[in-house]
Order: sequence, then C-alpha cells, then structure tokens
Amino acid sequence: MSTEGLPRRWDDVSDDALVRAARLDDQDAFAEIVDRYGSGMLGYARRLVGDHADAADVVQAAFVSAWRGLPTFEGRSALRTWLFRLVQRRAADLARARRPTPVDDRLLSAISPADRRDPLQGLLDSELVAALQAALAELPWHQRSVWLLREFEGMTYDEIADVLAITPGSVRMHLHRGRRTLAERMARWR
Repeated sequence: MSTEGLPRRWDDVSDDALVRAARLDDQDAFAEIVDRYGSGMLGYARRLVGDHADAADVVQAAFVSAWRGLPTFEGRSALRTWLFRLVQRRAADLARARRPTPVDDRLLSAISPADRRDPLQGLLDSELVAALQAALAELPWHQRSVWLLREFEGMTYDEIADVLAITPGSVRMHLHRGRRTLAERMARWR
C-alpha cells in the first residue's frame, strides 16, 4: 500500500512535541527533526567551512550532539537556533583544527548565475563569485558567521545571537563590520 499523498505522522507536530518524543527515544521524532532542519544546517555548514565533505561531518557531529543533548535542552531558544548553534560550534572546532578554507565557488554561484548565451557575462560572473569567495574567506570568524546566518539563512539578530552565544548588539556590530569590509573589497564590482 502506497503512503504517497497521505499526511505524514509528524507534519502538524510542533518542535516542542518532537523534542519531547525524541527525549523518550522516539527515533522517528528525531528523524523528523533531521528532515526539518538538516538541509538548512548543511547549507550553512557548507558556506561556513567551504567544503561539502567537511560540512557533512560538521552536521553529523551536530546531530550526534543534539541527540545526546536532548535531555538537557531546556527550550530557552528555538530548536532551530539550538541546532544551528551546534553546527556553529562544530564548525569552529574544525576551523581551529585546520587553517581557514575558502567558500566553495558552487555555493556562491547561485548569487549571480551565469548567462550561458553571453560568454563575457559568464566570465564576469565567475570573477565576481571568486572575488566574493576571497572576501568572505578573509572575514574574521564571527563576522563571516553572522553574515552567512543573516544573508543566507535569513535569521533575525536575536536568532543569530542565540546561535553564536553573543548579544544582539554584538551581532549588529559584526554584521556591520562584515558588510563594510565586504563592500570595500567588492567595490570594483559595483
């Protein structure tokens, strides 16, 4: 019997209810948490660490931490921000263990897709992506993290503050400095 078209068991279940069920070792509930937030976490990790394999490792480690940490998760922040905080921490651990890596060109190509009918435009677009990649790679860790969470994930200042364990005022400062630095480095592309 096909279940296609039928509502899934967890579709209308809140994050709080999923957390409660997962705390009771309901692996299906945890699988729903992974389904809901995994792709966003992977995208953020990819842009943060610059490599798909490293990003997958970061997200996997974050989900392992989440599974182990569910009994102590107090719900002071939203489940989504807690999960992104775990990704942030695992990515920071990786960055400390390695030298900084650039952002993957393919991830940034969505910003300015090349027009295949105009080879010159395609070349300019690829140069723009390379320049943005280099500028992002040069940003300090917090500025880069804040910029990615705001611009790619669309998080609010409060959510970013929760993810990075800093104040909303610090988020504003890092975002302002990051945007200013990127604007300076990208000035020739205006």
